[in-house]
Amino acid sequence: MMGIGPTGIVMIVLIALLLFGSKKLPELGRAVGRTLHEFRAGTKPLIEELDVADKQEPRAIDGEKRL
Repeated sequence: MMGIGPTGIVMIVLIALLLFGSKKLPELGRAVGRTLHEFRAGTKPLIEELDVADKQEPRAIDGEKRL
């Protein structure tokens, strides 16, 4: 799987700096950080519920035990 390398990150930062300016960039960073924090906090119960369901005995779609 290919990811963004160091050159790609530098290019993204430079483009963002040109688009938004140096005064607006920290505010955007904080907003993105808050959004990610809220998203993770919102998905944590769902992930925990899925983990508990995975640990339970698997069942067939109709609710009967699998053989």
